[in-house]
Amino acid sequence: MVDSSSPVKRPVHTSLHPLHDPAEAPVPARARRRGRLRGHARTSAVVACAVLALAGAAPPEPAPLGVGDRLFPHLGNPGYDVRAYDLSFRYGGRNTDPLDARTVIDARVTAKGGLPRFNLDFASGTVRSVTVGGRTARYRQAGEDLVVTPARAPGRGERMRVVVRHTSPTGTRDGGWVRTRDGLAMANQADAAHRVFPGSDHPSDKARFTVRITAPEALTAVANGRLRGTERRGKDTRWTYATAHPMATELAQVSIGRSWVRRTKGPHGIPLRDVVPLRDRRQLEPWLKKTPRQMSWLERRLGTYPFETYGVLMADATTGFELETQTLSLFEKQLFTSRTVPSWYKESVMVHELSHQWLGDSVTPGTWDDLWLNEGHATWYEWLYGAERGGPSLTEQAKKAYEKSDGWRKTQGPPARLHPPRPGNKTDVFRDSVYGGAAVALYALREKIGNEGFARLQREWITQHRDGNVSTADFVRLANAVAKKDLTAFLKGWLYGKKTPPMPGHPDWRSS
Repeated sequence: MVDSSSPVKRPVHTSLHPLHDPAEAPVPARARRRGRLRGHARTSAVVACAVLALAGAAPPEPAPLGVGDRLFPHLGNPGYDVRAYDLSFRYGGRNTDPLDARTVIDARVTAKGGLPRFNLDFASGTVRSVTVGGRTARYRQAGEDLVVTPARAPGRGERMRVVVRHTSPTGTRDGGWVRTRDGLAMANQADAAHRVFPGSDHPSDKARFTVRITAPEALTAVANGRLRGTERRGKDTRWTYATAHPMATELAQVSIGRSWVRRTKGPHGIPLRDVVPLRDRRQLEPWLKKTPRQMSWLERRLGTYPFETYGVLMADATTGFELETQTLSLFEKQLFTSRTVPSWYKESVMVHELSHQWLGDSVTPGTWDDLWLNEGHATWYEWLYGAERGGPSLTEQAKKAYEKSDGWRKTQGPPARLHPPRPGNKTDVFRDSVYGGAAVALYALREKIGNEGFARLQREWITQHRDGNVSTADFVRLANAVAKKDLTAFLKGWLYGKKTPPMPGHPDWRSS
Protein backbone atom coordinates (compact mmCIF):
# COMPACT_ATOMS: atom_id res chain seq x y z
CA MET A 1 0.00 0.00 0.00
CA VAL A 2 1.11 3.56 -0.63
CA ASP A 3 -0.56 6.88 0.16
CA SER A 4 -0.85 8.79 -3.11
CA SER A 5 -2.03 12.12 -1.77
CA SER A 6 1.30 13.84 -2.50
CA PRO A 7 4.75 12.94 -3.86
CA VAL A 8 6.31 13.00 -0.39
CA LYS A 9 3.57 12.22 2.14
CA ARG A 10 2.87 8.99 4.00
CA PRO A 11 0.16 8.40 6.62
CA VAL A 12 1.17 9.68 10.09
CA HIS A 13 -0.33 8.20 13.28
CA THR A 14 0.14 7.46 17.21
CA SER A 15 1.47 5.77 20.69
CA LEU A 16 4.48 3.75 22.27
CA HIS A 17 5.87 0.29 23.17
CA PRO A 18 9.09 -1.05 24.73
CA LEU A 19 12.21 -2.24 22.92
CA HIS A 20 11.72 -5.73 21.56
CA ASP A 21 14.29 -8.34 20.59
CA PRO A 22 13.85 -9.42 16.94
CA ALA A 23 15.13 -12.87 17.73
CA GLU A 24 12.16 -13.29 20.06
CA ALA A 25 9.52 -11.77 17.80
CA PRO A 26 6.50 -14.11 17.76
CA VAL A 27 5.33 -15.54 14.47
CA PRO A 28 2.39 -17.86 13.87
CA ALA A 29 3.44 -21.47 13.59
CA ARG A 30 1.92 -21.77 10.11
CA ALA A 31 4.05 -18.82 8.98
CA ARG A 32 7.43 -20.40 9.64
CA ARG A 33 7.65 -22.70 6.65
CA ARG A 34 7.72 -21.91 2.96
CA GLY A 35 4.73 -22.85 0.88
CA ARG A 36 2.94 -25.04 3.43
CA LEU A 37 0.41 -23.79 5.92
CA ARG A 38 0.86 -24.99 9.50
CA GLY A 39 -1.61 -25.22 12.37
CA HIS A 40 -2.17 -22.46 14.91
CA ALA A 41 -0.42 -22.79 18.24
CA ARG A 42 -1.50 -19.57 19.83
CA THR A 43 -4.70 -20.31 21.73
CA SER A 44 -6.16 -23.24 23.57
CA ALA A 45 -9.74 -22.03 23.27
CA VAL A 46 -10.78 -24.58 20.64
CA VAL A 47 -9.03 -27.46 22.41
CA ALA A 48 -10.63 -26.49 25.70
CA CYS A 49 -14.01 -26.40 23.97
CA ALA A 50 -13.42 -29.93 22.65
CA VAL A 51 -12.46 -31.25 26.08
CA LEU A 52 -15.57 -29.74 27.63
CA ALA A 53 -17.72 -31.29 24.93
CA LEU A 54 -16.22 -34.75 25.49
CA ALA A 55 -16.74 -34.40 29.22
CA GLY A 56 -20.37 -33.47 28.73
CA ALA A 57 -19.96 -29.92 30.05
CA ALA A 58 -21.48 -26.96 28.29
CA PRO A 59 -18.96 -25.10 26.09
CA PRO A 60 -18.30 -21.42 26.86
CA GLU A 61 -20.42 -18.71 25.26
CA PRO A 62 -19.39 -17.84 21.70
CA ALA A 63 -16.68 -15.18 21.66
CA PRO A 64 -14.34 -13.64 19.10
CA LEU A 65 -11.07 -15.54 18.75
CA GLY A 66 -7.83 -14.78 16.95
CA VAL A 67 -4.39 -16.15 16.23
CA GLY A 68 -2.51 -13.89 18.63
CA ASP A 69 -1.60 -10.95 16.41
CA ARG A 70 -0.51 -8.09 18.68
CA LEU A 71 -1.98 -5.34 16.49
CA PHE A 72 -5.15 -7.19 15.41
CA PRO A 73 -5.85 -9.72 18.19
CA HIS A 74 -9.13 -11.05 16.78
CA LEU A 75 -7.98 -11.65 13.20
CA GLY A 76 -7.52 -15.19 11.96
CA ASN A 77 -8.90 -18.29 13.65
CA PRO A 78 -7.39 -21.19 15.59
CA GLY A 79 -8.06 -24.85 14.97
CA TYR A 80 -7.85 -25.10 11.19
CA ASP A 81 -5.83 -24.11 8.12
CA VAL A 82 -7.66 -22.78 5.07
CA ARG A 83 -6.39 -24.43 1.89
CA ALA A 84 -8.76 -22.85 -0.65
CA TYR A 85 -11.59 -20.35 -1.04
CA ASP A 86 -14.27 -20.53 -3.72
CA LEU A 87 -16.11 -17.19 -3.76
CA SER A 88 -19.26 -16.47 -5.77
CA PHE A 89 -20.78 -12.99 -6.09
CA ARG A 90 -23.91 -11.89 -7.94
CA TYR A 91 -23.95 -8.20 -8.86
CA GLY A 92 -27.28 -6.75 -9.94
CA GLY A 93 -25.96 -3.55 -11.50
CA ARG A 94 -26.39 -1.11 -8.57
CA ASN A 95 -23.27 -0.62 -6.46
CA THR A 96 -25.30 0.54 -3.48
CA ASP A 97 -27.03 -2.85 -3.17
CA PRO A 98 -25.50 -5.79 -1.27
CA LEU A 99 -24.30 -8.64 -3.44
CA ASP A 100 -25.71 -12.14 -3.06
CA ALA A 101 -22.72 -14.34 -2.23
CA ARG A 102 -21.60 -17.85 -1.45
CA THR A 103 -18.28 -18.66 0.22
CA VAL A 104 -16.89 -22.20 0.13
CA ILE A 105 -13.93 -22.86 2.43
CA ASP A 106 -11.75 -25.94 2.13
CA ALA A 107 -9.74 -26.33 5.33
CA ARG A 108 -7.77 -28.89 7.30
CA VAL A 109 -8.53 -29.32 11.02
CA THR A 110 -5.46 -28.82 13.23
CA ALA A 111 -7.02 -28.71 16.74
CA LYS A 112 -6.05 -31.76 18.81
CA GLY A 113 -9.58 -32.39 20.01
CA GLY A 114 -11.22 -31.74 16.65
CA LEU A 115 -13.64 -28.88 16.06
CA PRO A 116 -16.95 -29.09 17.91
CA ARG A 117 -17.13 -25.35 17.26
CA PHE A 118 -15.04 -22.89 15.25
CA ASN A 119 -14.91 -19.24 14.28
CA LEU A 120 -14.90 -17.46 10.94
CA ASP A 121 -14.01 -13.79 10.58
CA PHE A 122 -17.13 -12.10 9.18
CA ALA A 123 -18.32 -8.63 10.15
CA SER A 124 -20.80 -7.52 7.50
CA GLY A 125 -23.75 -8.90 5.64
CA THR A 126 -26.56 -11.29 6.46
CA VAL A 127 -25.85 -14.99 6.85
CA ARG A 128 -28.56 -17.14 5.30
CA SER A 129 -27.18 -20.62 5.91
CA VAL A 130 -24.04 -22.53 6.90
CA THR A 131 -23.19 -26.14 6.16
CA VAL A 132 -20.16 -28.15 7.24
CA GLY A 133 -19.47 -31.37 5.38
CA GLY A 134 -22.80 -31.02 3.58
CA ARG A 135 -24.82 -30.92 6.82
CA THR A 136 -26.63 -27.90 8.21
CA ALA A 137 -24.67 -26.17 10.99
CA ARG A 138 -25.75 -23.77 13.71
CA TYR A 139 -24.15 -20.31 13.83
CA ARG A 140 -24.09 -17.20 15.96
CA GLN A 141 -22.45 -13.80 15.63
CA ALA A 142 -19.83 -12.82 18.24
CA GLY A 143 -18.31 -9.41 17.60
CA GLU A 144 -16.72 -9.61 14.14
CA ASP A 145 -16.69 -13.43 14.22
CA LEU A 146 -19.23 -15.94 13.00
CA VAL A 147 -19.20 -18.87 15.44
CA VAL A 148 -20.19 -22.15 13.77
CA THR A 149 -21.29 -25.39 15.47
CA PRO A 150 -21.26 -28.28 12.98
CA ALA A 151 -23.67 -31.19 13.22
CA ARG A 152 -20.67 -33.50 13.47
CA ALA A 153 -17.36 -32.27 14.85
CA PRO A 154 -14.58 -32.94 12.30
CA GLY A 155 -11.51 -34.57 13.83
CA ARG A 156 -7.90 -33.48 13.72
CA GLY A 157 -6.35 -33.92 10.29
CA GLU A 158 -9.72 -34.11 8.51
CA ARG A 159 -10.57 -31.93 5.55
CA MET A 160 -13.49 -29.64 6.31
CA ARG A 161 -15.74 -28.08 3.67
CA VAL A 162 -17.70 -25.07 4.92
CA VAL A 163 -20.34 -23.39 2.75
CA VAL A 164 -21.74 -20.01 3.83
CA ARG A 165 -24.54 -18.32 1.90
CA HIS A 166 -24.64 -14.64 2.73
CA THR A 167 -24.87 -11.09 1.46
CA SER A 168 -21.84 -8.89 0.86
CA PRO A 169 -22.56 -5.18 1.55
CA THR A 170 -20.83 -2.38 -0.33
CA GLY A 171 -19.54 0.96 0.85
CA THR A 172 -18.88 -0.11 4.45
CA ARG A 173 -17.02 2.43 6.57
CA ASP A 174 -14.09 0.15 7.39
CA GLY A 175 -13.20 -1.00 3.87
CA GLY A 176 -13.94 -4.04 1.74
CA TRP A 177 -15.99 -3.21 -1.35
CA VAL A 178 -15.17 0.25 -2.74
CA ARG A 179 -17.82 1.92 -4.86
CA THR A 180 -16.44 3.24 -8.12
CA ARG A 181 -18.18 5.55 -10.58
CA ASP A 182 -19.48 2.58 -12.58
CA GLY A 183 -19.25 -0.40 -10.26
CA LEU A 184 -17.07 -1.88 -7.53
CA ALA A 185 -13.51 -2.76 -6.56
CA MET A 186 -11.95 -4.18 -3.37
CA ALA A 187 -9.61 -2.67 -0.79
CA ASN A 188 -9.19 -5.18 2.04
CA GLN A 189 -6.09 -3.99 3.93
CA ALA A 190 -5.55 -4.22 6.79
CA ASP A 191 -8.47 -6.25 8.11
CA ALA A 192 -11.41 -5.71 5.78
CA ALA A 193 -11.66 -8.93 3.75
CA HIS A 194 -14.06 -10.26 6.37
CA ARG A 195 -16.40 -7.41 5.47
CA VAL A 196 -16.71 -9.01 2.03
CA PHE A 197 -16.63 -12.76 2.73
CA PRO A 198 -16.20 -15.06 5.75
CA GLY A 199 -12.85 -16.76 6.32
CA SER A 200 -9.61 -16.60 8.27
CA ASP A 201 -8.66 -12.99 7.67
CA HIS A 202 -5.01 -12.99 8.71
CA PRO A 203 -1.94 -12.89 6.42
CA SER A 204 -0.49 -16.04 8.02
CA ASP A 205 -3.33 -18.16 6.56
CA LYS A 206 -2.68 -18.00 2.81
CA ALA A 207 -4.83 -20.06 0.47
CA ARG A 208 -5.65 -20.46 -3.21
CA PHE A 209 -8.67 -18.60 -4.53
CA THR A 210 -11.33 -19.24 -7.15
CA VAL A 211 -13.67 -16.28 -7.74
CA ARG A 212 -16.91 -16.36 -9.73
CA ILE A 213 -18.71 -13.10 -10.54
CA THR A 214 -22.12 -12.92 -12.17
CA ALA A 215 -22.93 -9.46 -13.55
CA PRO A 216 -25.05 -7.83 -16.28
CA GLU A 217 -23.64 -8.54 -19.74
CA ALA A 218 -22.74 -4.88 -20.36
CA LEU A 219 -20.21 -5.02 -17.50
CA THR A 220 -16.78 -6.59 -17.20
CA ALA A 221 -15.58 -8.49 -14.12
CA VAL A 222 -11.92 -9.12 -13.31
CA ALA A 223 -10.33 -10.81 -10.28
CA ASN A 224 -6.99 -12.12 -9.03
CA GLY A 225 -5.25 -14.74 -11.14
CA ARG A 226 -6.15 -15.93 -14.63
CA LEU A 227 -9.50 -16.01 -16.37
CA ARG A 228 -10.77 -19.60 -16.47
CA GLY A 229 -13.88 -18.95 -18.52
CA THR A 230 -17.05 -16.96 -19.10
CA GLU A 231 -20.61 -18.24 -19.37
CA ARG A 232 -23.72 -16.43 -20.60
CA ARG A 233 -26.70 -16.77 -18.25
CA GLY A 234 -29.64 -14.97 -19.77
CA LYS A 235 -28.86 -11.24 -19.58
CA ASP A 236 -25.89 -11.89 -17.29
CA THR A 237 -22.35 -13.18 -17.75
CA ARG A 238 -20.53 -15.36 -15.24
CA TRP A 239 -16.76 -14.79 -15.02
CA THR A 240 -14.47 -17.32 -13.30
CA TYR A 241 -10.92 -16.57 -12.17
CA ALA A 242 -8.41 -18.67 -10.21
CA THR A 243 -5.01 -18.06 -8.62
CA ALA A 244 -2.11 -20.45 -9.18
CA HIS A 245 -0.41 -19.41 -5.93
CA PRO A 246 -1.62 -19.02 -2.34
CA MET A 247 -2.78 -15.56 -1.33
CA ALA A 248 -3.55 -13.67 1.88
CA THR A 249 -7.19 -12.59 2.22
CA GLU A 250 -6.21 -8.92 2.42
CA LEU A 251 -4.89 -9.17 -1.16
CA ALA A 252 -8.13 -10.35 -2.79
CA GLN A 253 -9.38 -8.17 -5.65
CA VAL A 254 -12.54 -8.06 -7.73
CA SER A 255 -13.39 -5.28 -10.20
CA ILE A 256 -16.85 -4.90 -11.73
CA GLY A 257 -17.72 -2.07 -14.11
CA ARG A 258 -17.78 -0.67 -17.61
CA SER A 259 -14.14 -1.50 -18.12
CA TRP A 260 -11.61 -1.88 -20.89
CA VAL A 261 -9.26 -4.83 -20.36
CA ARG A 262 -5.93 -4.41 -22.13
CA ARG A 263 -4.15 -7.74 -22.71
CA THR A 264 -0.45 -7.73 -23.62
CA LYS A 265 2.77 -9.57 -22.76
CA GLY A 266 5.50 -8.66 -20.30
CA PRO A 267 9.09 -9.90 -20.00
CA HIS A 268 9.57 -13.49 -21.27
CA GLY A 269 5.89 -13.73 -22.19
CA ILE A 270 4.27 -12.99 -18.81
CA PRO A 271 0.56 -12.33 -19.51
CA LEU A 272 -0.44 -8.78 -18.57
CA ARG A 273 -4.01 -7.56 -18.25
CA ASP A 274 -4.85 -4.04 -17.20
CA VAL A 275 -8.30 -2.75 -16.26
CA VAL A 276 -9.36 0.87 -16.73
CA PRO A 277 -12.68 2.70 -17.14
CA LEU A 278 -13.74 2.30 -20.76
CA ARG A 279 -14.24 6.04 -21.29
CA ASP A 280 -10.68 6.80 -20.08
CA ARG A 281 -8.76 4.20 -22.08
CA ARG A 282 -7.00 6.68 -24.41
CA GLN A 283 -5.86 8.91 -21.58
CA LEU A 284 -4.62 6.05 -19.36
CA GLU A 285 -3.12 3.65 -21.88
CA PRO A 286 0.30 5.43 -22.02
CA TRP A 287 0.77 4.64 -18.33
CA LEU A 288 -0.15 0.99 -18.82
CA LYS A 289 2.62 0.67 -21.42
CA LYS A 290 5.22 1.39 -18.73
CA THR A 291 4.66 -1.87 -16.82
CA PRO A 292 6.92 -4.18 -18.93
CA ARG A 293 9.94 -1.88 -18.46
CA GLN A 294 9.24 -1.59 -14.73
CA MET A 295 8.91 -5.35 -14.43
CA SER A 296 12.23 -5.95 -16.21
CA TRP A 297 13.89 -3.40 -13.92
CA LEU A 298 12.64 -5.23 -10.84
CA GLU A 299 13.46 -8.69 -12.20
CA ARG A 300 17.12 -7.65 -12.50
CA ARG A 301 17.09 -6.96 -8.75
CA LEU A 302 14.59 -9.44 -7.34
CA GLY A 303 14.51 -12.38 -9.73
CA THR A 304 11.75 -13.70 -11.96
CA TYR A 305 8.28 -12.27 -11.40
CA PRO A 306 6.63 -14.70 -8.93
CA PHE A 307 3.07 -15.06 -10.29
CA GLU A 308 1.16 -16.20 -13.37
CA THR A 309 -0.02 -12.74 -14.48
CA TYR A 310 0.05 -9.07 -13.52
CA GLY A 311 -1.97 -5.97 -14.22
CA VAL A 312 -2.91 -2.47 -13.14
CA LEU A 313 -6.48 -1.69 -12.05
CA MET A 314 -7.18 2.03 -12.33
CA ALA A 315 -10.43 2.63 -10.48
CA ASP A 316 -12.57 5.73 -10.78
CA ALA A 317 -12.82 6.08 -7.00
CA THR A 318 -11.27 8.12 -4.22
CA THR A 319 -9.43 5.94 -1.71
CA GLY A 320 -6.38 8.02 -0.71
CA PHE A 321 -4.05 5.09 -1.37
CA GLU A 322 -2.87 2.51 -3.88
CA LEU A 323 -2.89 -1.20 -3.03
CA GLU A 324 -0.83 -4.25 -4.06
CA THR A 325 -3.72 -6.69 -4.50
CA GLN A 326 -2.12 -9.88 -5.81
CA THR A 327 -1.60 -9.97 -9.60
CA LEU A 328 -3.87 -6.88 -10.02
CA SER A 329 -2.69 -3.76 -8.18
CA LEU A 330 -5.33 -1.15 -7.33
CA PHE A 331 -4.70 2.51 -8.23
CA GLU A 332 -6.84 5.63 -8.13
CA LYS A 333 -7.43 6.85 -11.67
CA GLN A 334 -6.87 10.43 -10.54
CA LEU A 335 -3.22 9.71 -9.69
CA PHE A 336 -2.55 9.38 -13.42
CA THR A 337 -4.85 12.14 -14.63
CA SER A 338 -3.50 14.73 -12.16
CA ARG A 339 -1.39 17.49 -13.69
CA THR A 340 0.18 18.45 -10.36
CA VAL A 341 1.84 15.10 -9.60
CA PRO A 342 5.18 14.70 -11.43
CA SER A 343 5.59 11.82 -13.86
CA TRP A 344 8.59 10.38 -12.00
CA TYR A 345 6.47 10.06 -8.88
CA LYS A 346 3.60 8.34 -10.70
CA GLU A 347 6.03 5.79 -12.10
CA SER A 348 7.73 5.26 -8.75
CA VAL A 349 4.34 4.52 -7.15
CA MET A 350 3.65 1.96 -9.89
CA VAL A 351 6.99 0.32 -9.03
CA HIS A 352 6.14 0.44 -5.32
CA GLU A 353 3.02 -1.68 -5.85
CA LEU A 354 4.68 -3.92 -8.44
CA SER A 355 7.60 -4.67 -6.08
CA HIS A 356 5.04 -5.79 -3.50
CA GLN A 357 4.19 -8.74 -5.74
CA TRP A 358 7.57 -10.15 -4.67
CA LEU A 359 7.79 -8.47 -1.25
CA GLY A 360 4.48 -8.76 0.58
CA ASP A 361 2.38 -10.91 -1.76
CA SER A 362 4.67 -13.84 -2.59
CA VAL A 363 6.77 -13.38 0.57
CA THR A 364 4.08 -12.44 3.09
CA PRO A 365 4.47 -11.25 6.70
CA GLY A 366 3.49 -13.72 9.39
CA THR A 367 2.10 -10.99 11.65
CA TRP A 368 1.19 -7.34 11.19
CA ASP A 369 4.27 -6.42 13.26
CA ASP A 370 6.24 -7.62 10.23
CA LEU A 371 4.58 -5.07 7.92
CA TRP A 372 7.86 -3.17 7.61
CA LEU A 373 9.23 -6.08 5.56
CA ASN A 374 6.62 -5.19 2.92
CA GLU A 375 6.52 -1.43 3.00
CA GLY A 376 10.18 -0.75 3.76
CA HIS A 377 11.31 -2.79 0.78
CA ALA A 378 8.64 -1.35 -1.54
CA THR A 379 9.63 2.17 -0.49
CA TRP A 380 13.28 1.28 -1.19
CA TYR A 381 12.53 0.32 -4.78
CA GLU A 382 10.17 3.27 -5.16
CA TRP A 383 13.05 5.58 -4.19
CA LEU A 384 15.52 3.82 -6.47
CA TYR A 385 13.24 3.90 -9.51
CA GLY A 386 12.07 7.44 -8.87
CA ALA A 387 15.69 8.61 -8.76
CA GLU A 388 16.26 7.14 -12.22
CA ARG A 389 13.15 8.85 -13.64
CA GLY A 390 13.99 12.35 -12.43
CA GLY A 391 13.19 12.33 -8.71
CA PRO A 392 15.53 12.84 -5.73
CA SER A 393 18.45 10.45 -5.34
CA LEU A 394 18.26 7.45 -3.03
CA THR A 395 20.64 9.12 -0.57
CA GLU A 396 18.61 12.35 -0.60
CA GLN A 397 15.43 10.40 0.16
CA ALA A 398 17.12 8.38 2.90
CA LYS A 399 18.63 11.46 4.55
CA LYS A 400 15.30 13.29 4.51
CA ALA A 401 13.57 10.28 6.12
CA TYR A 402 16.43 9.87 8.63
CA GLU A 403 15.94 13.45 9.79
CA LYS A 404 12.31 12.66 10.64
CA SER A 405 12.84 9.15 11.98
CA ASP A 406 13.06 9.98 15.69
CA GLY A 407 9.73 11.80 15.50
CA TRP A 408 8.11 8.84 13.75
CA ARG A 409 9.45 6.42 16.36
CA LYS A 410 8.07 8.55 19.17
CA THR A 411 4.58 9.10 17.77
CA GLN A 412 4.09 5.89 15.73
CA GLY A 413 6.53 3.35 17.15
CA PRO A 414 9.70 1.90 15.60
CA PRO A 415 9.40 0.13 12.23
CA ALA A 416 8.96 -3.40 13.61
CA ARG A 417 7.02 -2.48 16.76
CA LEU A 418 4.27 -0.04 15.82
CA HIS A 419 1.87 1.38 18.34
CA PRO A 420 -1.58 -0.24 18.01
CA PRO A 421 -3.97 1.39 15.53
CA ARG A 422 -6.34 4.01 16.86
CA PRO A 423 -9.87 2.74 17.53
CA GLY A 424 -12.00 3.04 14.42
CA ASN A 425 -9.00 3.48 12.10
CA LYS A 426 -7.62 0.07 11.13
CA THR A 427 -5.43 1.49 8.33
CA ASP A 428 -3.60 3.42 11.05
CA VAL A 429 -0.80 0.82 10.86
CA PHE A 430 0.24 2.24 7.47
CA ARG A 431 2.51 4.92 8.87
CA ASP A 432 5.70 6.76 7.96
CA SER A 433 7.62 4.52 10.32
CA VAL A 434 7.01 1.40 8.20
CA TYR A 435 7.58 3.28 4.93
CA GLY A 436 10.42 5.79 5.15
CA GLY A 437 11.54 4.62 8.59
CA ALA A 438 11.91 1.02 7.45
CA ALA A 439 13.57 2.06 4.15
CA VAL A 440 16.13 4.05 6.18
CA ALA A 441 16.84 0.86 8.18
CA LEU A 442 17.48 -0.96 4.89
CA TYR A 443 19.76 1.88 3.78
CA ALA A 444 21.73 1.46 7.01
CA LEU A 445 21.97 -2.29 6.41
CA ARG A 446 23.31 -1.72 2.89
CA GLU A 447 25.89 0.71 4.26
CA LYS A 448 26.88 -1.96 6.78
CA ILE A 449 27.18 -5.00 4.47
CA GLY A 450 27.84 -3.33 1.11
CA ASN A 451 25.98 -3.26 -2.20
CA GLU A 452 26.88 -6.81 -3.20
CA GLY A 453 25.84 -8.32 0.11
CA PHE A 454 22.61 -6.33 0.18
CA ALA A 455 21.67 -7.37 -3.37
CA ARG A 456 22.34 -11.03 -2.52
CA LEU A 457 20.23 -10.74 0.64
CA GLN A 458 17.27 -9.39 -1.36
CA ARG A 459 17.32 -12.21 -3.89
CA GLU A 460 17.87 -14.99 -1.35
CA TRP A 461 15.09 -13.61 0.85
CA ILE A 462 12.63 -13.99 -2.02
CA THR A 463 13.99 -17.33 -3.25
CA GLN A 464 13.92 -18.99 0.17
CA HIS A 465 10.44 -17.80 1.14
CA ARG A 466 8.49 -17.74 -2.13
CA ASP A 467 4.74 -18.35 -1.53
CA GLY A 468 5.35 -18.48 2.22
CA ASN A 469 5.18 -16.37 5.38
CA VAL A 470 8.06 -14.65 7.15
CA SER A 471 8.98 -12.87 10.35
CA THR A 472 11.45 -10.17 11.27
CA ALA A 473 13.51 -12.84 13.02
CA ASP A 474 13.74 -14.72 9.69
CA PHE A 475 15.15 -11.60 8.04
CA VAL A 476 17.69 -11.07 10.80
CA ARG A 477 18.88 -14.69 10.53
CA LEU A 478 19.32 -14.46 6.77
CA ALA A 479 21.13 -11.11 7.03
CA ASN A 480 23.52 -12.72 9.51
CA ALA A 481 24.12 -15.64 7.15
CA VAL A 482 24.69 -13.46 4.09
CA ALA A 483 26.97 -11.03 5.92
CA LYS A 484 28.76 -13.88 7.75
CA LYS A 485 28.60 -11.82 10.93
CA ASP A 486 26.13 -11.32 13.77
CA LEU A 487 24.01 -8.27 12.92
CA THR A 488 21.31 -8.99 15.51
CA ALA A 489 22.19 -6.08 17.81
CA PHE A 490 22.68 -3.73 14.85
CA LEU A 491 19.27 -4.54 13.37
CA LYS A 492 17.60 -4.54 16.77
CA GLY A 493 18.47 -0.87 17.16
CA TRP A 494 17.22 0.04 13.71
CA LEU A 495 13.99 -1.96 13.89
CA TYR A 496 13.01 -1.75 17.57
CA GLY A 497 14.91 1.18 19.08
CA LYS A 498 13.16 4.21 20.51
CA LYS A 499 15.91 6.39 19.03
CA THR A 500 17.31 6.18 15.50
CA PRO A 501 20.89 4.79 15.57
CA PRO A 502 23.80 6.62 13.90
CA MET A 503 23.89 6.05 10.14
CA PRO A 504 26.96 4.05 9.04
CA GLY A 505 29.12 6.11 6.70
CA HIS A 506 27.18 9.32 7.44
CA PRO A 507 28.19 10.59 10.89
CA ASP A 508 26.86 14.06 10.02
CA TRP A 509 23.21 12.86 9.63
CA ARG A 510 20.95 14.00 12.46
CA SER A 511 17.39 13.03 13.43
CA SER A 512 15.17 15.33 15.45
